[in-house]
Amino acid sequence: MKVPKRLQPLVDDGMVDEVLYQLMSGKEAQVYVVRCGDQIRCAKVFKEASKRSFRQAVEYQEGRKVRNSRRARAMSKKTKYGQKEQEDAWLNAEVDALYRLAAAGVRVPEPLGFVDGVLLMELVADKDGKAAPRLGDVTLSPEQARDFHGQVIGEVVRMLSAGLVHGDLSEFNALVDPDGPVIIDLPQAVNASGNNNAERMLERDVDNMRRYFGRFAPELLTTDYGKEIWALYECGDLHPDSKLTGCFQHDDTAVDVDELMEIIDAAKEEEWERQERMKDAEED
Repeated sequence: MKVPKRLQPLVDDGMVDEVLYQLMSGKEAQVYVVRCGDQIRCAKVFKEASKRSFRQAVEYQEGRKVRNSRRARAMSKKTKYGQKEQEDAWLNAEVDALYRLAAAGVRVPEPLGFVDGVLLMELVADKDGKAAPRLGDVTLSPEQARDFHGQVIGEVVRMLSAGLVHGDLSEFNALVDPDGPVIIDLPQAVNASGNNNAERMLERDVDNMRRYFGRFAPELLTTDYGKEIWALYECGDLHPDSKLTGCFQHDDTAVDVDELMEIIDAAKEEEWERQERMKDAEED
């Protein structure tokens, strides 16, 4: 096929020898199957911010560190330079997450390079060497559903043990190769320890998987792995090989509303004082 404009630099540099066909076009990127020497791989071409339907929600960006202080200031002030830096940071998030998770033993596509908004990575293939189907396109037996659900929960545990939450996990963000599910699409992955929304996102990811696999194995609908996983994480007892039960004892202790309001008021006052110190520092 004709080489797409965004892939031409990779062809010119010899990283890609041939673009075979377009595999998919999603809300944030287009994915092509390419040939690199004698290897068949994927090239994920991220769309420009103005052409993406997925918005860089603040809840996903919270806790992401920016090493360069000038970049951090520009991003916070929404300058033109800051918007570009924010866009670059968003695109690099998936690359960083893939390398981090691959090193932690999570089943994700192996990243092979990132050039000008194009991520070159392993092609997740089926037993015939063709692009693997999405989990949502596969019909499962009850036994397969229970097996795949267990595998996905294991990947969620390994991800969290590596400090990350997928944030948008569903049957559409996982592929199925001969060995089971492979997690994909990670630009919105969040820092578990630095994002106040991480617990909610993890539970949502796990609940999405419970509902999907529960279509084939209804007994999975009664499990509560999300809260169990997060409770272990908060206590520092979560490990990649942690044994889970799928059960969780909910705390039904009555909340002291007055004490809670005092904590909230104290936090607000502390934040106001922090903002005032930042203003004073900028004026100096």
